Amino acid sequence: MKLVLFDCDGTLVDSVRLIHEVMARTFVDFGYKRPDVASTKSIIGLTLDIAIARMQGKPHVDDEAIAMTAHYKSIFPGVRDEGDMQTPLFDGIRPLIETLAARDELLIGAVTGKSRRGLTHILEANGFTPYFVVSRTADDCPSKPHPAMVTECCSETGMDPHDTIVIGDAVYDMQMAKAAGATAIGVAWGYASVEELLAAGADTIAHHPNDLLSHIL
Repeated sequence: MKLVLFDCDGTLVDSVRLIHEVMARTFVDFGYKRPDVASTKSIIGLTLDIAIARMQGKPHVDDEAIAMTAHYKSIFPGVRDEGDMQTPLFDGIRPLIETLAARDELLIGAVTGKSRRGLTHILEANGFTPYFVVSRTADDCPSKPHPAMVTECCSETGMDPHDTIVIGDAVYDMQMAKAAGATAIGVAWGYASVEELLAAGADTIAHHPNDLLSHIL
């Protein structure tokens, strides 16, 4: 048996346009300049309050970051519903998940800096809910790269971290996996570079979702 834990943003779905637009509007609404896309990409994967504080160059989450986090969450659904703000699956993800879900020796889960509501929306919108048997979100655990998301998924499913694979596009995913004692697979189609993922501890890199099959099965 293996437990396969997927990150969401930048791994399953291409959500940078939506995340960046909500983040940019939040910053403007609080009197700041619009951040650039590179700044937003650099924090995707972190819990939102920590991400906002980091984009502001703050060492810790303060009252303003908390207020900005609440504002971000309040405007997110409205921005998401705008016609050009979709979060499509990356090419090859649907057949990958369906192939993995058909294998009795595999359990599939999600570990994400999204909210529980956000993850539920993604899984339901893509018909993935029956396939994901376990998940941890920003509402459940400390922010990545803390290992709790992985270790709690392992505990819930009765799996050992050594039999667990974490798949993600961010350095925080790789760091989280290694801190938990799991295998870390970086994906090249997301928001961090291959060099950054390897430096963060990735055991290997997948350049297309099909590549993951040889590392998992």
